[in-house]
Amino acid sequence: MNETELYKELGILTKDKERWEESIPYVASQFSHESVKIQAKALWLIGEMGLAYPQSVKADAPVIASFLDSKVSLLRERAVNALGRIGRGDYHVIEQYWSSLFRFANDEDAKVRLSFIVRLSFIWASENIATNTPDIYENYMPIFEKLLHDTDDKVRMEAPEIFRVLGKRRAEFVQSYLETLQRISETDDNRVVRIHCLKATTSK
Repeated sequence: MNETELYKELGILTKDKERWEESIPYVASQFSHESVKIQAKALWLIGEMGLAYPQSVKADAPVIASFLDSKVSLLRERAVNALGRIGRGDYHVIEQYWSSLFRFANDEDAKVRLSFIVRLSFIWASENIATNTPDIYENYMPIFEKLLHDTDDKVRMEAPEIFRVLGKRRAEFVQSYLETLQRISETDDNRVVRIHCLKATTSK
């Protein structure tokens, strides 16, 4: 099966959720494929499968985490996302890799393809995990506060969302940042950033 055919097959499997659990070993086997495109697709799909069946992907977590050190930013991005989705399903499956995700809050390597995407992936992963496991973020809020002031608009658009998610679950975690969020909601040049910051201040 060539790359195009395999990619199409994985796409079909993405929609066939009834086959997900039984197909996890097959999808995980594609991590070693020579094509970055196939590896990236497999990482994304295993993340979605892991959200639904976190215990079934537990054995694959070390390989997924190994992509965090990939020289290919797309694979790093997909690995962060996958761990986030799996962690939303069951934090304990990815617990030993959780602290490793925080380095991506400052992925600024000029040689990295669209490094801000990796930072976005870090935020998305954190939102997923925090949805069901909020307590672990209590001492990490300053990292997210820094992202509110990122130079990239897309990062600033997404950064308030972790405050919104946590504000609904652990309001005390975001209390000291409400003034900052309110100020940004009134002054940022980007309309979407202003809207998201305002929503974060009113989360209940």
